[in-house]
Amino acid sequence: MRYLAGRIGSAIVVFFVLGIFSMAYAKSPDLGRKNIKVDRTFSKEAQACIECHAKEVPGTVAAWKESAMASAGVSCYDCHVVEKNSPMATQCSGVKGTPTYISPMVSSKTCARCHPAEVDQFLKSGHAALSSAAIMDPKKGALQKLMYLHEGAAFMDGGKIDLSTGLTPKGQPAYVRASKTAGCQMCHGTQVEMGPDNKPINETWPGGVGTRYPDGAIGNCSVCHTRHKFSVASARKPEACGACHLGPDHPNIEIYHESKHGQVYLTQGENWNWESASGLWEPGDYLAPTCATCHMSGIGDLDTTHNVQERLKWDLMHKKSVVRSGNRGDGEKGDKLMRKVCQNCHGPTHTDVQRKTLDTMVELYNKQWAGAVKMKKELAAKGLLKKDPWKDGFQELMYFLWHHTGRRARQGAAMNAPDYAHWHGTFQMFQVYKDMEDLYEWRLKNNKIEDLSTVMSTAPD
Repeated sequence: MRYLAGRIGSAIVVFFVLGIFSMAYAKSPDLGRKNIKVDRTFSKEAQACIECHAKEVPGTVAAWKESAMASAGVSCYDCHVVEKNSPMATQCSGVKGTPTYISPMVSSKTCARCHPAEVDQFLKSGHAALSSAAIMDPKKGALQKLMYLHEGAAFMDGGKIDLSTGLTPKGQPAYVRASKTAGCQMCHGTQVEMGPDNKPINETWPGGVGTRYPDGAIGNCSVCHTRHKFSVASARKPEACGACHLGPDHPNIEIYHESKHGQVYLTQGENWNWESASGLWEPGDYLAPTCATCHMSGIGDLDTTHNVQERLKWDLMHKKSVVRSGNRGDGEKGDKLMRKVCQNCHGPTHTDVQRKTLDTMVELYNKQWAGAVKMKKELAAKGLLKKDPWKDGFQELMYFLWHHTGRRARQGAAMNAPDYAHWHGTFQMFQVYKDMEDLYEWRLKNNKIEDLSTVMSTAPD
């Protein structure tokens, strides 16, 4: 337990909610939509926004009314107003002809006005620039080609995709970008493209956590702190993370639910205290950790952080697992921090065993990946690889070894999920590797590429 007496004074914010809203009713019962009239507290501009939105988008205003934002006097206007010369400046019908300019988009730059420390931490994490780089970085041409040319079906029309930027390919039909806009960017983020009226085009908004905005900001805080209530309780629950961290390549929410931590949450979590002030949410409020507990929460003598990779040792997402360094964090420090998290509930023996289990799984995966790399180099030297990796059975299997089975094995070990570590992980790893080995040996023996290699996804059944 931390020393509460020293922290309570700096952590508690008291909000006085004194009749922000009043409702005007007709003499006879009116069971239709009510018009909100704001009498005090907010500026004239803010009042106008609230009253208009209550008519046009009542659900949005209803969520905001329940938020700490409303209690603190933070209105629609405060978050959405921009300077006239902002690259995101536009005017909705409610402010047409006035000096007020707004943007429907709210970037991390706006959030930083009130939450500078949290945004600074966030920008150092994999949830910001690194997230969007996965699909926006021109150097990652293979992924852009996958999204637009292959998944976007441009190949069916003999299309060629300009991969020099991360922006929408020009001169292509709309369906070419469907895979990216409906899928990839909703988690990773996108570069928002603007039309002549400074409104987003080409379905580049809304986007995921690493979205890049025209004002130069990176990061979409509302992915986790769902607008417009921005509930801390919602962000603390694993479902907030599970919106993106799921599926065949990184089934983190499924892994969590399988783990003992997840079992306790699923059976008892509805009775936990999710509303404790930031920095004071700790064992006792909950009986097992959630994603937020381990990766972000103040616990023991650890402070709250919005840098979700700060407490991580290994890079478990990329083709080879290495101890984190550079813009991916400090892995040695991360290991010490995560051990501190574990030791709030577990003794040193339990913690040591869990951390060693992860280390040995990383070692196993890296050994198989090294073998795959060696085979690929030999095939390349002899001209026995297809130029298009998605039409080459060996290269497609190699992708699954890393991106699917290898990730599941490593992450299953990290989060204590034996089924994902084994049956969806190491068992399928060795199967994929052996298939690659068969193709490798056949090509070397026959000095040619097989006529047809049908490869199926290695997603969990």
